[in-house]
Amino acid sequence: MNASARPDLSDIKPGDWVDRLLPPALRPYTRLARLDRPVGIWLTLFPCWAALIQASHGFPYIRQLIIFSLGALLMRSAGSTINDIADRKFDGHVERTRFRPLASGQIGVPQAVLFLAAELALAASLLFFLTPFTRFVAICVLPLVFIYPLCKRFTHWPQAVLGAAFNWGMLMAWSEIAGEIPGGALLMWLGAVTWQIGYDTVYAYVDVRDDTQLGLKSTAILFGEHGKTCIGLFYAVSVAAWSLGGWMVGMSLPYAAGMLVVAVHLGWQTWRLDLSRPDISYRLFLANILTGILLAAAAFAGTL
Repeated sequence: MNASARPDLSDIKPGDWVDRLLPPALRPYTRLARLDRPVGIWLTLFPCWAALIQASHGFPYIRQLIIFSLGALLMRSAGSTINDIADRKFDGHVERTRFRPLASGQIGVPQAVLFLAAELALAASLLFFLTPFTRFVAICVLPLVFIYPLCKRFTHWPQAVLGAAFNWGMLMAWSEIAGEIPGGALLMWLGAVTWQIGYDTVYAYVDVRDDTQLGLKSTAILFGEHGKTCIGLFYAVSVAAWSLGGWMVGMSLPYAAGMLVVAVHLGWQTWRLDLSRPDISYRLFLANILTGILLAAAAFAGTL
């Protein structure tokens, strides 16, 4: 695809529901929290729900679903705010991020920091509803949340750090319900981390041209033309880890059928991937919402 045919890859579309429905004062903060782009929220929620189901060996209590769902929403939003603060000088030069509130000057850093403090305070308030052990597990993820935005400056593996932080709720689900984090739960989490390395590398190929020019690092830049093979390998490790981890936590036979469906879906994604087409990379990144749904559905089937 030549440069003139390159599609508009901006992740903010002027004239969307934020511009149509919200007053101007709220729009930058809504975008800062990524409420207009909820794909990251779903990619955080579904693995967490899968862990809640597995730890409960059935449908979890509504109270637990609400607390963990709110926690995923708030921490994902806070992580996005931290990321935009750290990357504000780069985002204006990247096609996908050039319209973000800080990069485009809609708000300043002081306002963003105050908004971040409010997000973290709301997230911290949820800890009062959790056990002491789960609170400790939750606090342990904070270094990853703050380190991630800086990783692309010194390592090609920011996707691994993001994957560890993004899916931390899976470990918290087990600590809250079971009072421990068994080996099978750790394998499920590691499978989610490798899955995220895969799909976030797909996402990184959208930015690979701009990131290279800015001197930033990512797994997409590291893998280069071998990205399709590497992504397929990470997806294969994810299916293997989820399969073994599910067996270790007592999932029944229908869970194996669910894993087969997940494997087919991830295999289709890998086959469809075209590293030279950022528009396809972006659509395949979004397709991982279905992967999360399938994982949660497999977990529920495995408890029958």
